[in-house]
Amino acid sequence: MGWNNILLEKDNGIAILTVNRPDVLNALDADTLLEVGLAMDQLDQDDEVRVVIITGAGNKAFVAGADIAFMQKLKPMESKNFSRLGQKVFSKIENLSKPVIAAVNGFALGGGCEFAMACDIRIASENAKFGQPEVSLGINAGFGATQRLPRLVNPGIAKEMLFTGDYYSAEAAERMGLINHVVPGAELMKYCINMAKRIAARGPIAVQLTKEAINDGLEMDLEKGFLHEANIFGVAFSTEDRDEGFASYLDKRKPEFKGK
Repeated sequence: MGWNNILLEKDNGIAILTVNRPDVLNALDADTLLEVGLAMDQLDQDDEVRVVIITGAGNKAFVAGADIAFMQKLKPMESKNFSRLGQKVFSKIENLSKPVIAAVNGFALGGGCEFAMACDIRIASENAKFGQPEVSLGINAGFGATQRLPRLVNPGIAKEMLFTGDYYSAEAAERMGLINHVVPGAELMKYCINMAKRIAARGPIAVQLTKEAINDGLEMDLEKGFLHEANIFGVAFSTEDRDEGFASYLDKRKPEFKGK
């Protein structure tokens, strides 16, 4: 399908979704969120895609936040619906059956930081800035930050970010555990694509099951999480990929996984 606010490319099992509104620093309005959600539905069903990378157009912003001009016109019930839309779309990213890497190439503020948090892995360029500045506008974060951020960093750090609305450098975000790695801006996409290639070369069902075990386990106590992991481990042993993985190891050759 045609897209107005995003770009979607696929090559060798890797999909790259680019939020394409550089004139407003890739800010999110309802139409953009709807397109991202539709793209996630499409990618979830695409057996050729094994890893997704999300980034923003240009070199200034990943996503600078929700579109303030759009939000200014919203009435209270409309703003609640906008919040729920963002939450649902970002949950699609979080629960996508393939790993999602955020290539954060500039500002990731407010809804942009929340967008990145919904991804599995976050890689940032040296010029990236992170923050949840909603309180400076007299509102609270509405796309999931009050729930995801305390789970990614400790609750005290999350409260500091959400209460002050301060901006944080990529290096500070890495120290607090919000992002995985900081790389030079010119190397960001190459770094993310190389990581995506390494993931794509692994057993796709195994990667999917691993993501499921982690996401589900975070909502369970430890013993239930162990049981869930064991159940998923059993499922992995029922796949053709498991047979291929073991055989290729014993034969000392590269595996040829088919996602079956």
